[in-house]
Amino acid sequence: MPKTDLQDDHHALPDWTSVRRYFAKFERIIAHSKAVAETVPRRGKLAGAELAIIEDYLGRLSRTFTALSYKHLFAGRPGAAQAQAMEIDRRESGFPIYAELLQMANDALQAQKRLDGMPEADTLKAEMVRHILSAGETPSQLHYTMSQRLYYQALAGEKLFLPQNDPEALWLGDIRDKDRRRYLLHWATYDSQLNIPTIYLAIVEDTGKKPLLKDERRWPAVQSHLMAQSVGSLKMVTIGQGLDVDFDDLHPKFVRRMHIGPMYSHTFTTQSGPLREVLADASGRPGLDWALTWTTETLISGKTREEKLGWFGTVEREVFKLDKDVLEDEGPGATKVEHSLILPERAYQVLRDRNPPGLRGVKRYVVNESGRVLAGM
Repeated sequence: MPKTDLQDDHHALPDWTSVRRYFAKFERIIAHSKAVAETVPRRGKLAGAELAIIEDYLGRLSRTFTALSYKHLFAGRPGAAQAQAMEIDRRESGFPIYAELLQMANDALQAQKRLDGMPEADTLKAEMVRHILSAGETPSQLHYTMSQRLYYQALAGEKLFLPQNDPEALWLGDIRDKDRRRYLLHWATYDSQLNIPTIYLAIVEDTGKKPLLKDERRWPAVQSHLMAQSVGSLKMVTIGQGLDVDFDDLHPKFVRRMHIGPMYSHTFTTQSGPLREVLADASGRPGLDWALTWTTETLISGKTREEKLGWFGTVEREVFKLDKDVLEDEGPGATKVEHSLILPERAYQVLRDRNPPGLRGVKRYVVNESGRVLAGM
C-alpha cells in the first residue's frame, strides 16, 4: 500500500536515546508553556478560572508524554525486540502523531487488567538484581517489562490528555435580571490532522427552562456538538454560529481556541521558513535548538439581534465581532488572532539578529539560562 503525503511526514524515533532526549525536551517545553500561560492574566486577557483550566490541560499533556516515554523507552534496544518505536510528525507539528494518542486511549481502557497480569514493581526489581548477579548482563527484557508496568500505571492512575477530552462546565453565576445562567465551558482535542493539542474555552449564557448541567437532554447534546465542531480547519465564527443556531437557549458570548504547537527543533523536525535558519544557528549547544508556537484565536459577541422563530416566536442570535478580512475567503473568522513564540535565549538572540519579516508580528517569550520565562520584544 503506497504511503500518503501525511505518512511521509511521520518519523519513527530510531532508538531509546532519541526517545529520552525527545521527551526530556518536551518536558521542559511544557513547563515553560505553563509559565507563559501565567503571564497572560496579568495582561488582562484571561480570568483566573481560565488560567486554572489551561494549566490543568498542560498538566494532562505533560503526564501523557510521561506515559508515552515509558511505553517507548526501550525501542531499538537489544533484548527488547517487542518494544515499539514512537512516531512523530516531523514536518507539521513536532508532536507525536495522532495514532500514538489514540492507541494510548485504547490501552487506558485495559490498563488495570494489564497491571493485574504483570509482576509487581518490587518483584521485577528483585529479578533484575538476580539476573545481573547470575548472568552478569543487563536484564533488558526485565527493564522493558518494568517500563510497560510504569506505562500502564500512568494510564490507570493519572488524568491524561486524550485524543478527545469531553466538554466540562464551570458555573459562573446567574444574571437574575435577565433570568439566565452563565457557564464557562472547556474541552480539548488532539487534532488528528495537525497532530497538535488544542484547547477550547467558551462563555455561554443559558436561558433554558432547566440549568444546562441538570438538563439530561441538552447537556449531552451540547457536548456531542462541541466535539464534532472541534476541528482545526473550522473557522471560529463557524464554531460560534453553530452553537448559537443549534441551541436556541444557549448564547455564546466568547469562544477561544488555543493551538499548543507546532514545536520546532533542529534535531527532530524538518521545518521550513525563517525558523529553519534560526534554529540551525542556535543548535551549537544541546537543548537550545527549539521553538514552540502558541496561537490564540478569540471570538467575541458584539451584540444580539432578534430572529423570527416559527409563526409567532423570536429567538436571540449573536452578532460576532469579526476581523475586517473575514469578508474574504482567507480571513481568520475571529475577532482577534494572536501568535506567540516560546524559545530559548540563544535562539531568541539569533532571531533578533536575523529579524525575518514573517516573524516580526509574533509575540516572543524567552527562556533564559536559569529557566525563567521573559517577554521578548
